[in-house]
Amino acid sequence: MLKKLAVILEMIKFEHTVFALPFAFLGALMGNLAIEGTFPSLMEWVWITLAMVGARSAAMTLNRLIDSEIDRRNPRTETRAIPAGLISRLESGIFTAGSLLLLFFSAYQLNELSVYLLPVAVFFLVIYSYTKRFTYLCHVILGVTIAIAPLGGWVGATGELSSEAFLLFFSVLFWIAGFDVIYATQDADYDRENGLYSIPSRFGVRRALLAARFMHIISFFFFIALGAAGSFGWIYYTGVIISGCIMIYEHSLVKPDDLSKLNVAFFTMNGILSMVMFIFSLGDMYL
Repeated sequence: MLKKLAVILEMIKFEHTVFALPFAFLGALMGNLAIEGTFPSLMEWVWITLAMVGARSAAMTLNRLIDSEIDRRNPRTETRAIPAGLISRLESGIFTAGSLLLLFFSAYQLNELSVYLLPVAVFFLVIYSYTKRFTYLCHVILGVTIAIAPLGGWVGATGELSSEAFLLFFSVLFWIAGFDVIYATQDADYDRENGLYSIPSRFGVRRALLAARFMHIISFFFFIALGAAGSFGWIYYTGVIISGCIMIYEHSLVKPDDLSKLNVAFFTMNGILSMVMFIFSLGDMYL
């Protein structure tokens, strides 16, 4: 059982929860300070964390299940756990159900609004895996799906929403959409030949990278707007500037004729960016 669990956790890249979890924490911090003037309680931190782990684990396992046949035909992904036969579809389905139960139970422990909004979150967790079959804007849908994390943190800590929460939502949405466009460049030819939709397969790698830059510029300005709306100080804006520099560096690593450093740009730099935004925002709010 432990071996199977290890295979599933590797399949869904469990360690990449770091992309969204800091922003869920950031939503909880900003919301609680804006509305109640305090930091979230220890148990709110615990349930928000467990809800995030359940949501991402369910989403990623569903994605691998839904795309297993596509992955089997793609030389880049044919060694993933399900097409390689390392884990069965039934076992993946059981893990997905357990992850959703963890999400539901955690939301129930937080507040009523968290429970009422669960169907919206689950809808996007499921639908985004299908979007590459009918729209090249699938990257934006993924951005919406992951940007629900900071909204979830905000609602989980406060039981309500505000305009500042949606500034954080759009900041994360365009950040995620931009780096997903970058990640999709490696499958541009395969997607085009197999009738799958993405910005790289529709417009080519060069234009896709330009689109990703534009999305990251939008994300950067939303982070600035969030700081202004929340009356943040120089520590927060230092984090925003560092994050902007990380995005610039990320784009310098990936070129239309050289995608060899794509994994560094996608995994390492984006994990650093999310932590930078959380740490500098926390420092600004604390001090």
